[in-house]
Amino acid sequence: MPAERPPSIGAAVAAAKRQAEGSLLRNHRGGHASVSNLELFFDLVYVFAITQLSHYLLVHLDWIGVLQSAILFFAVWWAWMYTTWATNWIDPDRAPNRMVIGAVMLGSLVLAAAMPRAFGDGGGIFAGAYLTVQIGRTAYTSYAMDEWHKGSGYNMLRVTLWFCVTAILWIVGALSAEPTLRMAWWIAALAIEYGGPMAFFRFPGLGRSRPEDWQISGSHMAERCGLFIIIALGEGLIITGATYAGAKPMAGLDAAFLNAFIGSFILWWIYFDVGAARGAWHIEHHNAPGLIARQAFTYWHIPIVAGIVVFAVVDELVLADPFKHSNETFVLLVGSAMALFLWGNMAFKRISSGNPWYPLSHGVGLGLTVGIGVWGLLDTPPRLALAAASTAVLATVALWEWGSFHGGWIERMEARDWWIGRVLRRRMDRNQARREAKAAAKA
Repeated sequence: MPAERPPSIGAAVAAAKRQAEGSLLRNHRGGHASVSNLELFFDLVYVFAITQLSHYLLVHLDWIGVLQSAILFFAVWWAWMYTTWATNWIDPDRAPNRMVIGAVMLGSLVLAAAMPRAFGDGGGIFAGAYLTVQIGRTAYTSYAMDEWHKGSGYNMLRVTLWFCVTAILWIVGALSAEPTLRMAWWIAALAIEYGGPMAFFRFPGLGRSRPEDWQISGSHMAERCGLFIIIALGEGLIITGATYAGAKPMAGLDAAFLNAFIGSFILWWIYFDVGAARGAWHIEHHNAPGLIARQAFTYWHIPIVAGIVVFAVVDELVLADPFKHSNETFVLLVGSAMALFLWGNMAFKRISSGNPWYPLSHGVGLGLTVGIGVWGLLDTPPRLALAAASTAVLATVALWEWGSFHGGWIERMEARDWWIGRVLRRRMDRNQARREAKAAAKA
């Protein structure tokens, strides 16, 4: 019997192509993966979810309401973020995947609709929708990955099992008639879930995931998170426009409307002028994009989005009565919105820059935020004045950063032969020399 001839290179390539065409995955191999129209359609549900969040906080402006709003926010973010990880791997153009994403959309819509009654008689609906979304989507992603290459689905299988464990806490919380107990159970569930990526989803009998298991398209992750920032900003603009359109004419209303729009525009500027583009470049060129996605996008976008949501509440309160004097609650809202947004951007930009320091402009902005808070508590200025002051601080941060990355402030001062430019240049050179010496000593 003649020896069997080995397959030709052309036949092997054709076989690989047929296998790829039959896969449920994108198979980007860490390269570019475009955001699909289905993913943009999916995000519309979360526009509604963010609206529900800001309305819940607006109606429950006490410490219990803030804590409940935080629980709802963390659940919404986690449901959206895990779907983003899933669609980074599975191909939205494949019919089975489309059906699953559509089911996740429906579950997310139920989740968002149940939020106002989550700590009342709607707790079971909220928890049930959340668990259905998280467990169902993650289990399917595990199946899709394993179908393509045996063993590759273990990463998402571990995640699925983590959600199955926390499901007990979600269900016990939903069955608790006392809202405080429900909050405690759900906080415990979220704490475990948010700790999962840090623990690499270690599970008995299955070990732990590895960074290599998180081989993602960095460009897709960066674009998806940037789009969620747009969702949050867009929700704020919707609230601003709707409140302004329905308000009765009053002194300061037009100024409050203009301040709300300018503030939203500056928030967009601070994130997208430098941060988003640099973050996208950093994750695309990093040798472990999954770790960057976990740190810079999964975690550090949380305070950025939360800050934008709180700003929407601030704008609605200002539009409701621009010249009402600020009370402690309003001052804390303004300060929290500023601190969350600037703090999140500081950490995100530090990671994406590759530098060991935080952007000075944002640090100064946080310092000025403290000053605004002290002024608001001691002087109780009109709401519009306090909101305008926060917009001025954000504008200062944006202008400072824009000047630093579009020509450089030190370079401008040196060109004019200002003494402060020479002083700052010498200081920068000394710091650079110290860093290089430390790096050489470690090597």
